Amino acid sequence: MKTEWDYTTLADAYLKRPDYADAAIDAMLSIAGAEKADRFCDVGAGVAHLTLMLAARGLDVVAVEPNDAMRGNGIKRTAELANVSWYEGTGEATGQAAGVFDMVTFGSSFNVCDRHQALTETARILKPRGWFACMWNHRNLEDPIQARIEAIIMERVQGYGYGTRREDQTAVIDTSGLFGPVVHLDSRVMHEQTIAECLEAWRSHATLERQAGARFHEVISAIEDYLQSLGTASIQIPYSTNIWVAQLR
Repeated sequence: MKTEWDYTTLADAYLKRPDYADAAIDAMLSIAGAEKADRFCDVGAGVAHLTLMLAARGLDVVAVEPNDAMRGNGIKRTAELANVSWYEGTGEATGQAAGVFDMVTFGSSFNVCDRHQALTETARILKPRGWFACMWNHRNLEDPIQARIEAIIMERVQGYGYGTRREDQTAVIDTSGLFGPVVHLDSRVMHEQTIAECLEAWRSHATLERQAGARFHEVISAIEDYLQSLGTASIQIPYSTNIWVAQLR
């Protein structure tokens, strides 16, 4: 399925992205009163990072992903799980029946949707008083290594920004009039990567590539020089899992 943001060439690199913090996922499920065998729709499921975490907790997960390569990797990773099924679709048009899900989740995907349309579609496929959640892993930019990488980017890409993925999602959820009140959860998670894996992650950073344009390779080269100068085989990358949860009115 063709979408505005094409992740085909990034699908393998996404396999090495960090999982979400277990504490944040468990808190989200507690707020929603989730029980084993509840029906979840994981939208923009990618290579199944969130899908796997939900399935491991005994939930029945329908994973919706528009990109063939991403979905293919996700299908491989969940092939032995009877409680996971995959479909082609988007946040705005999931292709799912109305009123059948206890919860709809967006793991690092809500920002690439028309958020208002995605919320309307979520409300359509949820059961009465069902739940919505969107989440992202944010690198801790106060960490010395991450702060230096950020400086390298800012020095070379004027006006660089992360778009809506680092914004507080409360206002857009409230504005829909469909959900509320909104609860924000935040929990830390540490992710270890080799220097090679870290560089691969930056080479697959779609937001950076779009904004850097012709200077993308220069930015990556500068990040590589810095990481190699650390003289270590791997680094610890601190992330914060941020989740916004709200119940259908």
